[in-house]
Amino acid sequence: MTRLDTLAISAAALLAGMGLLAAVPAQANGPEMVTLEDGSKTQKGAKPEDGKWMTPDGDPTYHVKPDGIIDWYAYSGFRRYHSECHVCHGPEGEGSTYAPALKESLKTMSYGDFVGVVASGRIVHMPGGGESVMPALGDNKNVMCYIDDIYVYLKGRADGAIGRGRPAGRDEKPAAAKEYDKACFGE
Repeated sequence: MTRLDTLAISAAALLAGMGLLAAVPAQANGPEMVTLEDGSKTQKGAKPEDGKWMTPDGDPTYHVKPDGIIDWYAYSGFRRYHSECHVCHGPEGEGSTYAPALKESLKTMSYGDFVGVVASGRIVHMPGGGESVMPALGDNKNVMCYIDDIYVYLKGRADGAIGRGRPAGRDEKPAAAKEYDKACFGE
């Protein structure tokens, strides 16, 4: 599956989040984390495709080597999360007084639901009459072009595969990621 295929899936998830397409039921929290023979961590059944790790359901996921080196997409997600999301959701997805801990949310939230909420936004009515508002970011290319990467990073945090702080290192950027960047930004 290419990143452009993944973008098509993301678009379907966006439409599902907007209520314009029926959402396909998925496991709430995805496959469990496993340790592979080489000591690396990923989700059960995940395999690399053009440098990107994918679950058997076609969802993007993380790959963390025993020395803490993470795959390119998880590292990109770390960078993108901290440039676009951490102001509200706190460093490393830990949450804040302003917005929930995405590290906890991704323990039960599916990939499609995550993309739908980020793209379309959401209002949660709080006890006592307050509201929690997630703005719609579907037109923000700095978020949507990297939504898979942000998801992968946060899923790794939720599963305990990626720790707090700057990752120990990253894999090289795959050619598919370079091509996707150009296509998403219209270069």
